[in-house]
Amino acid sequence: MREAVGLEAAVSSVLSRWPAAGLAVAVVRGDQVWFHGRGVADVASRAPVDEGTVFRIASITKTFTAIAVMQLWERGLVDLDAPAATYLRGFRLVPARPDFRPPTVRHLLTHTGGVRAVRGPADLFRPAMGWGSPAAGPVPSLGEYYCGGLRVDAEPGTRWAYSNHGFTALGQIVADVSGVPLARYLRENIFAPLGMESTDIVRSDRVRARLATGYEVRPGGLRPVADLEVITAGGGAAYATLRDMASFVAALLAGGANEHGSVLRRASLESMFAPHYRPDPRVPGMGLGFQRGALGGRLTVGHDGIWKGFLSDMVLVPEEGVGVVALANTGNFEPRGAPAPTTQALLRLLLDAPAEESRPSAPQRPWLWSELCGWYAFGPGALTDPQPRMLLGAGLEVAVHRGRLVLRGQMPLPAVRRGLPLDPDGEDPDVYRVDLSRLGAGPSRVVFSRDTAGRVSALHLTLVPMSFVRRPNATNPRPWVDAALAVGAAATLFGPLTARLRRRTSPLSSRGSL
Repeated sequence: MREAVGLEAAVSSVLSRWPAAGLAVAVVRGDQVWFHGRGVADVASRAPVDEGTVFRIASITKTFTAIAVMQLWERGLVDLDAPAATYLRGFRLVPARPDFRPPTVRHLLTHTGGVRAVRGPADLFRPAMGWGSPAAGPVPSLGEYYCGGLRVDAEPGTRWAYSNHGFTALGQIVADVSGVPLARYLRENIFAPLGMESTDIVRSDRVRARLATGYEVRPGGLRPVADLEVITAGGGAAYATLRDMASFVAALLAGGANEHGSVLRRASLESMFAPHYRPDPRVPGMGLGFQRGALGGRLTVGHDGIWKGFLSDMVLVPEEGVGVVALANTGNFEPRGAPAPTTQALLRLLLDAPAEESRPSAPQRPWLWSELCGWYAFGPGALTDPQPRMLLGAGLEVAVHRGRLVLRGQMPLPAVRRGLPLDPDGEDPDVYRVDLSRLGAGPSRVVFSRDTAGRVSALHLTLVPMSFVRRPNATNPRPWVDAALAVGAAATLFGPLTARLRRRTSPLSSRGSL
């Protein structure tokens, strides 16, 4: 590619801020593919990263599972709007309340099925949220793993909440309807037709020999992570090389086919890219297995992946016929790392789209701030995904801090608790830009919606289609959280001093015993 020098410089810039043991990047545009590898696949052997290195791509697996479901739909074997239980045989979906509508296949494809993200509170204390199993031991069947039932906590169709278990159910549907195990189905119907020779959702001979070692950044440097198998296979078990992912991206950009073969009709794939859940028309929303976004005024579709020691990101701009994939073998089981900033930087370079921070903001409208300021909680229904709460606390707060309108959470994370500035974005007074670069995310918007009386009633994010409902300020837990943090800080500061004073004034201390 003509831009190769600029692309390499952009990767170097990202790695100066987000270090990784190894990073593999591919840019696909038309019949051109640019591969670039940095660092090592294994620290001990110093094996270099290249397009043949195998990475764990985690939740990008969901796009394979979604395509498999759509193949069954094309054959008339699955109705997207039928209850998922119609096809699910390996385990049951158990509603929390008898009046819940049954989740449909479409609900599961859009993360709106109300399916919980963890089986129970104990999973929060297990490795990888309970989704993993020691690589040395047997992986339990899904029937054993769910003890016969997977709970549906929220009314299907009412809210977006990311769920690996929902896509695990979709993978089980593929196996139950096709009559073959999911790994075999994906190999025969997606990977082989697209020439993805080194891709699998099991640790087969195709992937084992060149599998990169996963690392975490620790105080003493890089440390290998515990090796786990992914139990929730349909949601995140795939292994793949950069070369194979470039073939996959080429097929997605070309309407479901590449030089090796075809996996979907063009119309079916275009439907997957379209919004099937959209809490507000100004929010990109969610496709069928694909996350929708925007960059430089253009629609993006793709998916990212997070696993212990591995991060991945795949972003396509269909109208421009370009896509980027970045795979890294360094990550602390959180989104902050090199892949997402890399895909954003490369796409901005390729599309000649300015960085968010360089774009002029619309004038501030402080006379509207009182309408927006307040407390926005998760809802409606039970919180099915604990990870946002672990980052944000009970919800989000819009407030004025040091003369700026800010968005803040309540957990003791400096970037979240201090607040992120909200800058007006264009003429719409209810749409704001927020810079999430400190959290390793791309550009995002915050959209406020109003009720029929014109009052602000909800807040929506565009990075993911998550919504927060406005609640009375009296229900805001921030004062209680602030008090608890103050008590904790005081205990930390004055605890040792108090202990020393007690020792000095005790009878034993006057006799010189201590």
